[in-house]
Amino acid sequence: MSGTGIAERWKVLSGSENWKGLLDPLDSDLRRYLIHYTTMSVPTGEGLITDPASKNIGLCRYARRNLLANTGVVKGTPFQYEVTKYLYATAGTSTGVTGYDVRPARADALVKETNWNGYVAVATDAGKVALGRRDILVVWRGTMRPLEWDSNFTFFFTKAPLIFGENSEPLVHMGWYDMYTTTNLDVQQTARDQLRDEVARLVELYKNEEVSITVTGHSLGSAMATLSATDLAVNSFNSKIPVTAFMSAGPKVGDVNFKNAFENQQNLRGLRITDVKDIVPELPPPAIPIGGPLLPFIPYQVVGEVLLIESKKSEFLKPDLSGLGYHDYNLYMHGIDGFQGSSQGGGFQPHGEFDIAKINKYQDALKDEYNIPVAWWIVKDKGMVQQDDGSYILDDHEPDDRF
Repeated sequence: MSGTGIAERWKVLSGSENWKGLLDPLDSDLRRYLIHYTTMSVPTGEGLITDPASKNIGLCRYARRNLLANTGVVKGTPFQYEVTKYLYATAGTSTGVTGYDVRPARADALVKETNWNGYVAVATDAGKVALGRRDILVVWRGTMRPLEWDSNFTFFFTKAPLIFGENSEPLVHMGWYDMYTTTNLDVQQTARDQLRDEVARLVELYKNEEVSITVTGHSLGSAMATLSATDLAVNSFNSKIPVTAFMSAGPKVGDVNFKNAFENQQNLRGLRITDVKDIVPELPPPAIPIGGPLLPFIPYQVVGEVLLIESKKSEFLKPDLSGLGYHDYNLYMHGIDGFQGSSQGGGFQPHGEFDIAKINKYQDALKDEYNIPVAWWIVKDKGMVQQDDGSYILDDHEPDDRF
């Protein structure tokens, strides 16, 4: 049944029945639901400071209290959240002796071995009404820093004892597992511990309410969402709380034993959203375990249910859009909005849940006839702020009450 309301149907929309009968054709409530959760990745891309001239490089430019409003994901939606925690992770190439080889662009950079990689939020009272429960939301950022590419291309498999225990069978991508579990000097905690401490706090705070945990991310963020959602389900604070991973444009994370472990968790569901023109979900290539024999190569496996979209069918897009252009999360949301499914002839028809002006937010993908500027999103004055005396300084980081 379609269109009866997200608040009433949130359990099936979050995968309690593995989205049976909801994907083809795409259920109208689920369409809106998926666009909502994909939208929540926007702040992670727009909040990170990447300018080498800034001593704040690697931090979020906004305080937690302002992150969602300043990145445009508050207006026009009833699904309201409060950001309660920022997540920081280390990326780079393991030296085996000194941890990770991470060098900030400036000697006086405020963070040396870490980057802001996402956030934890919780539904407000108003958001709870719209969502039907108190949703704890974990959002991971996609690749934006150079050394994160080193982590991405560390294709070796490794065991994951912090998730599955010592001598466990599942193998996962070494680069992303290390990002999730490595302690860095800046915050003195792993990303895993930061996340788990905050989720545990929120679970306790709302223990007398109906609670869900939703984990999402795009690209690298999807990989981190897959790992962390698995962790939150396997090492659960309350096995009655459902954990759902919405994995957008994500690479594969583990071997067949990881796939089995993911899909055998009673409190875990995952929906993988993939555009047929996006090459990233085809990665990584088969690999070997770290320290293992050179052969045989072990393939990475897809986990969860799959929603396959094809935004290229959209008549709004330029026909010569490059392959990497389809990796954009705005193209993913446009693809979800227009998805018809095989049962409706496989065409493309937008349903009005996504503003097409956003198609050109970061690239030149929308046909010229719509008169939308190319790559129209920018940071105001690149963080340069005029002072009372008329001079300008780089002031691109809003202080927060927590690191």
